[in-house]
Order: sequence, then structure tokens, then C-alpha cells
Amino acid sequence: MISPVYLQIVDDIKKKINSAQLKPGDTVSSETALCKEYGASRMTVRKGLAILAGEGYIYSIPGKGNFVQKPELNKYTIYYDEMKNSITSVDRAKLLEVNIITPDEQLAGDLQITRNKNVVLIRRLFYTDGGPVAYDVKYLLSHKGMPVVEKEIEHATFPEMLSGRVPRFALKKELVIHALIPGEEIRNYLNIYDDLALLVVEQKLYNGENKPVGLGITYFRGDYIKLQGISR
Repeated sequence: MISPVYLQIVDDIKKKINSAQLKPGDTVSSETALCKEYGASRMTVRKGLAILAGEGYIYSIPGKGNFVQKPELNKYTIYYDEMKNSITSVDRAKLLEVNIITPDEQLAGDLQITRNKNVVLIRRLFYTDGGPVAYDVKYLLSHKGMPVVEKEIEHATFPEMLSGRVPRFALKKELVIHALIPGEEIRNYLNIYDDLALLVVEQKLYNGENKPVGLGITYFRGDYIKLQGISR
């Protein structure tokens, strides 16, 4: 099957960049030259260039043209799903608590709210093969008349908890990942009897106006999680 012309343009320019025929900072052929080379319309050429720009291969300077982007080799894309990672999957979640709380100073600052604003607290335990593998805490901004359906919350991922209030495509997600030696409460929940470290993943979700709508902290047993990042 023959690929559309704009994809041929994308593939050919990618090959030149990946083979170092075109190096960072080099000029990409002009729209006029590409139109002539591929017998394509300007709209078709621009579609191909837009894909290359969106994928980080090139950038544009108005009035000057398109140039090869310098690769960000220290930038990684990480896939994260609190219910599933590359070495294990959660097969059961136990709801420990759903409550309305008043935030302390730290939480109010994280959610950019005043301390008199109510927050929904959700605590869960995640299990794999019958054993506890993660302790999960979520904080959601509370709204008047906001339904809290415990059955739905029990097995939902963080974005799913907010899908009724914020369109998924409008959600911006921020991750902070760090190691932690757990205190007694979390040790008891996760059946930890030695110095096993936890991998802690903090998720902060923002709405389309870039305002925080929720904070999640998941404490994984270090022997039950593995995250992988890929650089472009």
C-alpha cells in the first residue's frame, strides 16, 4: 500500500536526520523545493512538516524556514499506570477510607486553595496475587453536590476519578518519583518487616486552566514496581 505523500515526506526527512545527513541546526528543504520534489501541494507539504515539528524533529523560524531540532537526550517519556507496570498488575483494590477533610498548610499549598476549602480524601490498598503491593492516597477538590460513588472509586485510576469533572484531554499530569523508607503505618499495611524501600509516585492533576484539581500519592513496595522511560 502506497503511503500518502505527506507521510513520504515525513519518512524521508526522518531518515536523513537519523542517518546524520541532516544535523541539528541544518536547514530543511524549503516548502517550494519539497512541493517540486514530491509533486505535491503546499498544503500537503505543510502537513508533513507539521508532523515532524510535533514529533520534535524540526522547528520553524518565521521568514527563515525549518531547521533540524537538537535532540533532548536527557528527556524521557515515562508510561505510568498506578494499576499496572512492567512487572506486576493490581488484581484487587481495597477501599480503606473516603472522607471529607480540611487541608493542612502543605496540602492547601499543593492544591492552591485556602485552608477552609474542603477536600475529599480517598485511601486504598492495592493487591497482587493476594498480597498488598501499594498504599494509595488521593486528595480531590470537593464541590457542593459532588457524588462520591465508593464502588467506582475503589478500582479507578486517578484520571478516571476526575473524568466526570474534567475532560480527559484537558488534564495535565505532573509526576514526582522518589524513594522512601516507610514508617510504621505503611509497613503494617504492606506487610514489610525489613528495610525494604518504597518507590513513591506523586501525581498532581491540573485542569484546562492549569489549576490543580487533585493530588495522588502511591507508595509501592520496591519489589513490585518497575518504571521505564524512552527518549525520542
